[in-house]
Amino acid sequence: MAGIEEEIPDDAQAFHFSTDAFREHERIDAWREVFGRALLSIDIAPQSKDGFQASAEIFHSPMLGLLRASSSSVRQGNPRSLITNDDLTFNWILTSRLSASKLGRNVDLSPGDGVLMSNGDVGGMAFPEECRYVGLRLPKEVLAPLVPDIGVLIARRVPAATPALRMLQRYVDIGQADLIAADPALQTAFANHVCDLVALALGATPDAAELARTRSLPAARLHAMKDDIRKHCHDAGFTVHVIAARYGVSARYVQRVFEEGGSTFTQYVTEQRILAAYKALRRLAASQVPISTIAFDCGFSDVSHFNRVFRRRFGCTPSDVRNAAQTKEE
Repeated sequence: MAGIEEEIPDDAQAFHFSTDAFREHERIDAWREVFGRALLSIDIAPQSKDGFQASAEIFHSPMLGLLRASSSSVRQGNPRSLITNDDLTFNWILTSRLSASKLGRNVDLSPGDGVLMSNGDVGGMAFPEECRYVGLRLPKEVLAPLVPDIGVLIARRVPAATPALRMLQRYVDIGQADLIAADPALQTAFANHVCDLVALALGATPDAAELARTRSLPAARLHAMKDDIRKHCHDAGFTVHVIAARYGVSARYVQRVFEEGGSTFTQYVTEQRILAAYKALRRLAASQVPISTIAFDCGFSDVSHFNRVFRRRFGCTPSDVRNAAQTKEE
């Protein structure tokens, strides 16, 4: 199907759309009508009719819209006839280049750069070659109070090296899957954090910046730190001091962020290591890799400690899990 609506809470919606679902001669019209006009209220003009391809993942709720798309070279914009609201969009480019125009301003973006656009004003964006990009839709009445003058910020380049932009990009990238599955309260919290981070990237007011530092930066950092732990927990030397150095904060700050999130740093690392060991015991049952080797490979430096933690977490021994997996295979 061209568009697939997922089961998510209340009035939020998620769609997947791809031109691969259409015959080649139908792709441009489908992308223009279904994706452009029906879903986003924009007009799309491909720069070439040959081999056109595009795809998009869209999440939509009253407080936040999230678009992750790829497209062959196109021009897209909102002519006056398609303007239906004055929401704002904040976009960043993942690959290639992008040029945007709005309110008489023109800006060129390179990979990682961001730009704020207004849906209530005529303008558009051009992708001179195949491109992947991310877009956020934010209600104007929510974002505008967080920055000094929203109108001045439209169609201004936000450099890729901006720390708040980099944190925003990582937070959205890590949290997208959780966002779709979350309940309305968590979706609202995610939307608030995204809005705060966009404001910081644009240049928030002092009050908004302080709110972001206390409400959203810790949440974004916690998401990113947890992602790092999941990727590196197998390293026995991966300590709170290592991750603190990566993020330019103190070890105590890391510990406090985890505690405010409902666990300790050590508990989270141990949980990821023990889950990795459990999966390995089931996956490697036939090869008879020593349990001690699995424990060390998953980041544990003491086998006795590993056995105690494993039994406390799963109510059985590592050997029990291995034997059960072997029995199932037989």
